[in-house]
Amino acid sequence: MTSLAELPLWQRLEVARQYLKPVQSDYRVVFETDLDGSACILVPDPNWLACALYGGILPPVEVYHDLDIDENGRVLNGHILHETAPVGPMTEEEAIEYLIKKDVPAHVWQDNRGNRPKFVICHKTQLPQDREFRNAWALKEVS
Repeated sequence: MTSLAELPLWQRLEVARQYLKPVQSDYRVVFETDLDGSACILVPDPNWLACALYGGILPPVEVYHDLDIDENGRVLNGHILHETAPVGPMTEEEAIEYLIKKDVPAHVWQDNRGNRPKFVICHKTQLPQDREFRNAWALKEVS
């Protein structure tokens, strides 16, 4: 019998979808890609978080950084996602860090220069419940 780790990523995700219970996270990542834009909110997908917590399904986050994308947005070497050995189980905090490195633009989390935060990890209860002025949200400067 083939182990889960030997399957391509898409098959590991399908198996996980069938057998793992989705996990809702209370964490949110609020980030700004530029000074003039509104803040973005990254919410972990419950099925993805279940995969991260279970382990043996997701490839190392560095694999996503090694993808070659052409001028039309096509991935040229997507096979590396399926051929790289998956990482083990993560804590929820480690999964959030993984997700930041995977889905938030690198210039936000890599570049620490400047005198204001570019992203914060918070609980969903710390965000305004009223979304009426969502397009005007910005990270508050802490002095």
